[in-house]
Amino acid sequence: MKKTLSTLLFLSLSLILTAATHHVGTGQAYPTLSAAVAITQPGDTILIHGGTYAGGLSITNLKGTAGQWITIQNGPGGPVIFEGGGNAIQFVEPAYLHIIGLIFQHQTGNGVNTDDGGTYATPAHHVVFENCVFRDMSANGNNDLLKLSGLDFFEIRNCEFVNGSAGGSGIDMVGCHHGIIQGNYFENLGSNSIQCKGGTEHIRIEGNFFKNGGQRTLNLGGSTGLQFFRPDTAHFEAACIQVYSNIIVGSWAPIAYVGAVEVEVVNNTIYRPQNWVIRILQETVDPSRFLECGNNSFRNNIVFLGNNLSTETNIGPNTRPESFVFSNNLWYNIDDSNWSGPFIPVVDSNNILNADPLLFWPDQNDFSIPTHSPAAGAGLALSEPSLDFSGHGFAIPPSIGAMEANPVSALNELGEAALQHLKVYPNPASNHLWVEYELLEPTKPIVELYDLMGRRVSVLPTAWQTAGLQRLLLPLNLTKGIYFLRVSSGKTVAVQNILVH
Repeated sequence: MKKTLSTLLFLSLSLILTAATHHVGTGQAYPTLSAAVAITQPGDTILIHGGTYAGGLSITNLKGTAGQWITIQNGPGGPVIFEGGGNAIQFVEPAYLHIIGLIFQHQTGNGVNTDDGGTYATPAHHVVFENCVFRDMSANGNNDLLKLSGLDFFEIRNCEFVNGSAGGSGIDMVGCHHGIIQGNYFENLGSNSIQCKGGTEHIRIEGNFFKNGGQRTLNLGGSTGLQFFRPDTAHFEAACIQVYSNIIVGSWAPIAYVGAVEVEVVNNTIYRPQNWVIRILQETVDPSRFLECGNNSFRNNIVFLGNNLSTETNIGPNTRPESFVFSNNLWYNIDDSNWSGPFIPVVDSNNILNADPLLFWPDQNDFSIPTHSPAAGAGLALSEPSLDFSGHGFAIPPSIGAMEANPVSALNELGEAALQHLKVYPNPASNHLWVEYELLEPTKPIVELYDLMGRRVSVLPTAWQTAGLQRLLLPLNLTKGIYFLRVSSGKTVAVQNILVH
C-alpha cells in the first residue's frame, strides 16, 4: 500500500524528534566523549563543552546514515582541546560522521587517525572535518597531524594544521578516494603538508594556504608498502588529483609528482620556493605493475622565485617527464632581470617569462593582482577550476595564478557600498584568522582588530575589491584574550568578537 504524504511527513518528523543531543564535560550528563559515543544513534549530536580532555581515545563503528549524520562538535565554555595521547582519537570504520570545531595537540603518534580497520573491502566513508585545529605534535618522526587510511567520500574544510612532526605530514592519505581538501591553513610542517599515496585517487585540493609546508608541500604520490595499497591492485601511488587555486609560500619543493598519473596543478600561486619548484620522481619502482610518473600537467600558475634555487625542476629516474604538459605559466625571478627562464622537461607554451606579476602585498599574505598585471587574463581557458582562492569566479580567459584579477561577480544597484555576511574562522584563533564577507558593490574595505580597551592592534589594508564574496587571511601576533574584528565599507560596519588562545 502506498504511503500518503501525511504518513511520510509523520515519519520524517519522528526521525527528527528521535535525534538527541548529548552534552559532554564537567557537570554534564557525560563526563567523556567515550561515554557519550556509547549511547549515540544516527542523527545524534555530541556537544562537547569547553575544556581540556585527555587524548588516547579509540572509537569504533560510529556510524550515522545518509539521512542522519552523527555530529561531534564544540559547545559553549571556550575551546575544546584534546591533549596528548598516542593519538588524540582513532576513528575506526566510521561513516556519516561530521566533526566540527575541535582542537588536537601534543600527540606522540598521530594527531587523529581515521581508518578502515584494515578491512580494505569495507572502507571508512563520508567523514567531514570542519573548523578543527591540528597542531604542535610531540614527536619528530613519521607522525601525522591527520592520518587517513582507507577513507572514501570525505571533506576537510576550514581547518588549521600547524607545527607538525619533522618527518610527518599535515594530512597523510593512504588509499583514500573521492575527497575534498578546501579552505585550510597549513604552516610549519615537516615532511609535507598533504600526501596522497598508496592508491589514492580523485582528490581535490583547492583554495588552501600553505606557508613553509615542509620538504614537499604537496607530495602527490609517495612510497608505500605493497600491503597497504587500497585497492591492492592499484598501479599508481596517486591518480586524478586536482590541485587548484592554492597559495604556496616557501617549502623545499612546493610540488612533487611521485609515482603519480593524471595530476592537474592549475591556477596556483607559488611564492619563493627554497630549492626546487617541482620534483618528478618514481619511488615505487616495478614496471610490471606500476605506471611511471607521467601524464601530469602544470598550467596557469604564477611562480615567483629568486636565485636561491638549485634548479626549477628535479627529475628522477624511471619517470616520463616528456609526457607532462606545461602551459600558460608566469615565471618571475625577482633577483635576476636577465634570467633566461626555468629548467622544465617540456616547452611551456604561451608562458610569460620574467614579468613581475605585481602581487599586492605578499608579506601580509595578500597575493591578489591588479587588472594591469601581466598575469591578468593570460591563462588558458579550462573547465576547472571555476573559482579562485577567494571564491570568486575566474574570468574567460582566466588570470594566471590563484587570484583572478577580473573576478566574475554580479554588481548591485545600491547607491553606496555595503557589506554583509561577515564570517571569521577559526574562532578561537591562534596565529591566523580567515575573514569572509560579501560586498554588495565594488569598494575598498578596511579590516581592523581592536582590544577590549578600544585600542587598534592590527589593520589589514585591502586592494580594490569587486562585488561578491571576499576571503582574506589576517595574521595574528597577539597575546591571549578577547578582541573585536571590525570590517567597514562606506557607511556599513560589521563587528565580530574573536577569542585568541
